[in-house]
Amino acid sequence: MSRYFQEEIECMPFEKIKALQDELLPKQVRYVWDNVPYYRKKMEAHGVTPDDVKSTADLYKLPFMSKADLRDAYPYGLLAVPLKDCVRIQSTSGTTGKRVVAFYTQEDIDLWEDCTARAIVAAGGTADDVCQVSYGYGLFTGGPGLDGGSHKVGCLTIPTSSGNTERQIMFIMDLQATILCCTPSYAAYIGETLKEMGYKPEDIPLKAGIFGAEAWSEEMRRDIEKTLGIKAYDIYGLTEISGPGVSFECSEQRGMHINEDHFLAEIIDPKTGEVLPEGTQGELVFTALDKKAFPLIRYRTRDICTLTREKCSCGRTHIRMTKPKGRSDDMLKIRGVNVFPSQIETVLMNKGYAANYQIIVGRVNNTDTFEVKVEMTPDMFTDNVGEMQARRKVLEDGLRSMLGIKAKVTLVAPKTITRSEGKAVRVIDNRKI
Repeated sequence: MSRYFQEEIECMPFEKIKALQDELLPKQVRYVWDNVPYYRKKMEAHGVTPDDVKSTADLYKLPFMSKADLRDAYPYGLLAVPLKDCVRIQSTSGTTGKRVVAFYTQEDIDLWEDCTARAIVAAGGTADDVCQVSYGYGLFTGGPGLDGGSHKVGCLTIPTSSGNTERQIMFIMDLQATILCCTPSYAAYIGETLKEMGYKPEDIPLKAGIFGAEAWSEEMRRDIEKTLGIKAYDIYGLTEISGPGVSFECSEQRGMHINEDHFLAEIIDPKTGEVLPEGTQGELVFTALDKKAFPLIRYRTRDICTLTREKCSCGRTHIRMTKPKGRSDDMLKIRGVNVFPSQIETVLMNKGYAANYQIIVGRVNNTDTFEVKVEMTPDMFTDNVGEMQARRKVLEDGLRSMLGIKAKVTLVAPKTITRSEGKAVRVIDNRKI
């Protein structure tokens, strides 16, 4: 049984990885310059042309891309191929309700699925396995990404998507699923439900889980492993770069190997943009080396982590990233969904409320809780219960529409949310992650 999906690439000596990246980067910069006017203007404003980029040593000369650029160029401004060459979009939420829309050619999808297939094989997956994909399908990249990788490995794929836990468990037990792919909080919930139903870990056919899309602690990992009787593997990705599979854990569980034949990683100082040496904590930046439809260069992920080339006993040579330690912006990840306070503020202001609110995030039974306390204006304040319930429902519906997940809204009296002389404390995150 092979431990690798593409051994020659995954175990490529560092000198060859470097040579490949040195060859791909100048070609990709030229490709983006020729095909994406938006980025060409950014390069011109930055005083750089493709002739200035001869290898990865020149990467620092190029301007960064950010979520703001994606918003400004929405929907087609960063597209590098004719629309007829695109076969799919995937999408995630943006900071003000504008979606981040990523485009894919068939070649882009094939390469993305290679990456997720590598992750499945690293978790012990083979053509003999039954892989249950319980990430959401549709616009979210989780379901389609792992589904495609599972097919490439040759697993029997069960595309359950998320939710309907009773059905999830029925398929796990009846079809003898061996690999579970979902968010860690959902894996924990499935495990708790199985336990309540009287199943012991040895009764559950699962052997491995591939979990991502939200922050989770080592304590949570061990708890899931104990409850389900599996080994739990981390996976990382973002829609802007492709989706899950940008990096993945091997059996060592000491960081996630970045697929360096497709993605060039840097760590920068989030304040100055200066490139930091290996082993230093900072903001993760990615360059897509061979994407055709939506090729981002020096994209700031806002995730804080470190990179290491320390030798890994699994045999893979690609650089590893630690589990992200936090964000350099104000984004929260709640139940696998990106949530920005600015999105909540937009809903409140549009409904006539002042920007006095507080977001309270917690975790109960391994599932995120999400409450928004909203301060009413003096003219809104009333002791009419029916009117208060109606107001709360309007806000809850508005937030669900903006964010894609449900938030509990609590309306509070005027002047009851503590004011700050400095930056307002908008977020109270009580999760131990």
